[in-house]
Amino acid sequence: MDPLLLFKALMFLPISSTGHLILVGDLLNFNDERGKAFEIIIQFGAILAVCWEYRERLLSVTNTLFSSKQSQKFVLHVVIACIPAMGLGLIFGKLIKAHLFSPVPVASAFIVGAFVIFWAEYRQTKASTMRQIDSIDQLTALDALKVGLAQCAALIPGTSRSGATIIGGMLFGLPRAVATEFSFFLAIPVIGGATAYELLKIANSSQAFGFAEFAPTLLVGFVAAFISAFIC
Repeated sequence: MDPLLLFKALMFLPISSTGHLILVGDLLNFNDERGKAFEIIIQFGAILAVCWEYRERLLSVTNTLFSSKQSQKFVLHVVIACIPAMGLGLIFGKLIKAHLFSPVPVASAFIVGAFVIFWAEYRQTKASTMRQIDSIDQLTALDALKVGLAQCAALIPGTSRSGATIIGGMLFGLPRAVATEFSFFLAIPVIGGATAYELLKIANSSQAFGFAEFAPTLLVGFVAAFISAFIC
């Protein structure tokens, strides 16, 4: 099985692509430094595709950031939602990698996550608490914080980041479409920041010298991830 094909199939589904890569990498003996670099690169390609998909909104926000209260509100909400996961990731990142980046914790997270998704879907069909909003511009700072707290669950390998934010948003009363769109915007700074951090670690690592001959594989993975994520 090709890890890239697996990642492409799962990146934007509410299923942990990283978790599946850990399991497949363990089967293929691809969980070494090269495997980690490969995962980082294809995540970077996928997140660039998200930036391209939402380029009009991103450019609009950038151009009107100092003149539009709506743009300022949007950026503020994204920042608020990113703080919990980024903060916990910096504090507990090494501990999580040391103890949870293995098949058993990942498989356990898959099982628990599946039940949570089914429960959230069932709850939304029965509950009448869903708010009547149709745009992320109608979100409040408290909504952003709640989604950001839900995103912290994705620090556990096997828990999907998009799944955690979408399901978390739904449990807090957001319509699925609004929660999904906000989740995609959150992916840009969260995954982009994590990618930059991991690349910096690799560049400063004593093991980085071996990646020169691996560069063509990384390039192919990057391009394929960008194209497949853009199509999806």
